[in-house]
Amino acid sequence: MTDLFGDDAPAQSSASALPDTAPLADRLRPAQLDDVVGQEHLTGPDGAIGRMVSAGRLSSIILWGPPGTGKTTISRLLADAVGMRFEPVSAVFTGVADLKKIFAAARDHARLGQRTLLFVDEIHRFNRSQQDGFLPYVEDGTITLVGATTENPSFELNAALLSRAQVLILRRLDADALERLLQRAEKLTERPLPLTDAAREALIASADGDGRFLLNQAETLFSIQIDTPLDPAELSALLHRRMAVYDKDREGHYNLISALHKSLRGSDPQAALYYLARMLVAGEEPLYVLRRIVRFAAEDIGLADPQALVQALAAKEAYDFLGSPEGELAIVQACLYCATAPKSNAAYKAQKAAWKSAKETGSLMPPANILNAPTKLMKEIGYGAGYTYDHDTAEGFSGAHYWPEEMAPQTFYAPTDRGFEKRISERITYWNSLRK
Repeated sequence: MTDLFGDDAPAQSSASALPDTAPLADRLRPAQLDDVVGQEHLTGPDGAIGRMVSAGRLSSIILWGPPGTGKTTISRLLADAVGMRFEPVSAVFTGVADLKKIFAAARDHARLGQRTLLFVDEIHRFNRSQQDGFLPYVEDGTITLVGATTENPSFELNAALLSRAQVLILRRLDADALERLLQRAEKLTERPLPLTDAAREALIASADGDGRFLLNQAETLFSIQIDTPLDPAELSALLHRRMAVYDKDREGHYNLISALHKSLRGSDPQAALYYLARMLVAGEEPLYVLRRIVRFAAEDIGLADPQALVQALAAKEAYDFLGSPEGELAIVQACLYCATAPKSNAAYKAQKAAWKSAKETGSLMPPANILNAPTKLMKEIGYGAGYTYDHDTAEGFSGAHYWPEEMAPQTFYAPTDRGFEKRISERITYWNSLRK
């Protein structure tokens, strides 16, 4: 396969066809699939796209990946590679009437032996009924659908549409791929970027895996007369800082909170702090993060360290009192405490088991001896009869039976031997020995 990133990368035919005033990202658009950077797992000979091109047959696909990773470019090059007519639309600007015209035109071209690749950018923005509208035309071969989305298709696309398309995941461009894009830009413009090595690394990091954004920033630098290479601080002052891509109600939100929760569970305070920072820096609501930490303290630590829940709730109170940014330090403290605390989900498992048992056993009556008897009738029918007041016994423990008569005693809570639960286990063993 062609070296996608080397200095001898093939010249882009699209660059020569566009004027110098065209955006740099457009002038650098690859002319063939081999020129696409960072997606070799799909475009290489063993990748799904590479195999389709080799076979000369393209099935409907959904390209799922972050912004600036090549979804539109790959779709256009796919059509060229298999000799299909390329019809691009955006779900933001296209309505049902527009789609009907596109489908009709695709049928006309099909009669002439010309297949149509319909590329739908941001396909997740179509509602469910609009997505259903593609199905008959995909099934009868009128169009081959290539949809592009930055959102998780499992959440945003109809199951019927997903069943007729292969989901291909595009990767966030890594530092190496982004560096090669800068090299291509320098080769095309025939001059180096006016940056120190450290500033170049900072520019690549600021792109957050988005090749289009990186090239736009590079174009800004090329357009300015800069006599001395900029250092990172000077670069930051010149360019607007880019916030991390993060949609609070989308998959990025769930990915990061999952990463935070699992890092806490895995007792890795450094990783937990990193994901906490990712969320808060990107604008997540601090109280949402605090709710998750409070839940974690109860679910994954429980009685192995009862102070974890106290710390989590104290962090919530501190944040309410201090506000931002001072209150974030309390969230950090709770995060680190929970990450380093002994872990146990025994209370969580006990809750699930007890809830299950309660649903299965229905409305069984507790034994009569532990029922209150506020009326004469209740006393006459045996409520409270034979009840032993535990504090009146020598051990402060009566050993009475507390389960419904129709139900054998159950064990829901089984403490671990970690942290404070080891002492709880010893207490339970002690009470059980007296009960026997």
